[in-house]
Amino acid sequence: EVQLVESGGGLVQPGGSLRLSCATSGFTFSSYTMAWVRQAPGKGLEWVSDINSGGLRTTYVDAVKGRFTISRDNAKNTLYLQMNSLKPEDTAVYYCMRVGHGDRGRGTQVTVSS
Repeated sequence: EVQLVESGGGLVQPGGSLRLSCATSGFTFSSYTMAWVRQAPGKGLEWVSDINSGGLRTTYVDAVKGRFTISRDNAKNTLYLQMNSLKPEDTAVYYCMRVGHGDRGRGTQVTVSS
């Protein structure tokens, strides 16, 4: 059974930082491109970032470039998202996703507010 479990969300002030983690199981993590997507209140899913299987190629939506960093540890089957200089518009539920298969977890809430 494929499982993706996100963690690390919370309430943070503007300008703050959070590190999200996604623990995976049930598939060969090191073989897949992985992604973070988010859903803000009342809006659809938005792709945020992805990373190829080896971790050497990353891409980001323009809104987070220079502030977010995606990474992975294939030995631990875990995906990460380091989020710095957070803005209120980053408020959303964040999901990790196995690209090409649509598997995603239940998400972790990130709220940026003073």
